[in-house]
Amino acid sequence: MIEIDERSTDRTPYPSPWRRFLAWGVHFYTALGLVAAAGIAVLIVSGHPESFRSAFLLMAVATIIDATDGTLARAVRIKEVLPGFDGRRLDDLVDFLTYTFLPLLLIWRAGLLPEGQEPWLLLPLLASAYGFCQVEAKTEDGYFLGFPSFWNLVAFYLYALQPLPGWLSLGIVIGLAMLTFVPTRYLYPTQKGGALNGWTNGLGAAWAVLMVYVMWDLPRTGEKEKSPPLLAILSLYFPIYYMVASWWVSLHIGHRRAATPADEALP
Repeated sequence: MIEIDERSTDRTPYPSPWRRFLAWGVHFYTALGLVAAAGIAVLIVSGHPESFRSAFLLMAVATIIDATDGTLARAVRIKEVLPGFDGRRLDDLVDFLTYTFLPLLLIWRAGLLPEGQEPWLLLPLLASAYGFCQVEAKTEDGYFLGFPSFWNLVAFYLYALQPLPGWLSLGIVIGLAMLTFVPTRYLYPTQKGGALNGWTNGLGAAWAVLMVYVMWDLPRTGEKEKSPPLLAILSLYFPIYYMVASWWVSLHIGHRRAATPADEALP
């Protein structure tokens, strides 16, 4: 009887040291978001307008890292090279800090809600924890399910558009937090398969350039703007487009599924 060495049937090549180096480099690149988060926390605690401005710039850096690390991970086939390290968990850890916890901390520290209403910030904090833990937070057809935790943008606009009526600021925070629990689709333009990705990426690129100018002109002293800056108001075109387009896509998909007979929906 001939014995077969089972190891000889495994044709999966062991990743080369160079591929492993590249894979760990991508994980390190993702982890740089934690470095940005540490800097953001220090700046927020200092509580000066110049520090808030720098904190928003670091949030933008963290967003760029988050938007590009997935492409790098797919390029090096990171799951094949380092199957024992879950980069998605690292990414979620960084995202919760830079998209939710720290922006909400900034809203509190900068006094952007009416006095005495700060405990309402616990609502988006808990809502985001719920959203991050949902198995279908990112759908198979290329969308977010429920309002994505873009609290960095919420904090930015509440700060940049000062002075806003207190009831409006509070209403925005509560309303968006509640939308986290509503299972509607939101555009995820860096994922394949989603509708309007081309339009969204194009409009988003122009918006990102405009945002750089808005951030650069944020107050650097203790003096507040007497009226919201014009560029900040103009830059609202993209958040408005994003919300309206997302709701339109949700309605369109809902109507299409409702119109599809049950027997045709079966594989």
